[in-house]
Amino acid sequence: METITQNAAQYYCYLAWFATIFFVIKLAIFWFFGGTDTEVSADFNTETDTDGSFHFISLQTILAFLMGFGWMGYAAASAYDMSIIASLGCAFGAGIVFMLGTAWLMTQVKKLEKTVKKDKTTAVDKIGKAYTDFTPKGQGRVEVEIDGQLTVTEAINNTEEEIKSFDAVKVIKVENELLYIEKVK
Repeated sequence: METITQNAAQYYCYLAWFATIFFVIKLAIFWFFGGTDTEVSADFNTETDTDGSFHFISLQTILAFLMGFGWMGYAAASAYDMSIIASLGCAFGAGIVFMLGTAWLMTQVKKLEKTVKKDKTTAVDKIGKAYTDFTPKGQGRVEVEIDGQLTVTEAINNTEEEIKSFDAVKVIKVENELLYIEKVK
């Protein structure tokens, strides 16, 4: 029985180290790069609709479960000399606690993200430039100042004239969050 407990402790230890190393790597990636979101840090951004939610079952929470499971199982099997069933129960309980704790912490971190809703009507009568080519009455993207920040957003050519990339354009109106533009002559 003692060799079975020692083997179990050894497997718990391997699992704990594996999960801890990958947990720390994943946490460092989240810390330095902000998870999967990328952001341009300047007075320029592109509008995107992102979901800031955190999913309960993620790689981070699974690694947290395995880390808690491994370390508690190792402690229960080696230091406290518990049976395999008792060490599995303790390990599973600790894994769940680690998983729930990580999920709660990640949701709290996600709440710190700031979503700014820009008032596109502030772009009316502003001069910007076409970011893409526009066919007559076609849709594309423009670079224009909205709420004091240079932004790339969707726009519609309001004229029968073709607009090329980098041409100067003027915003004439905003409807349904779309800018209507015309070429500056």
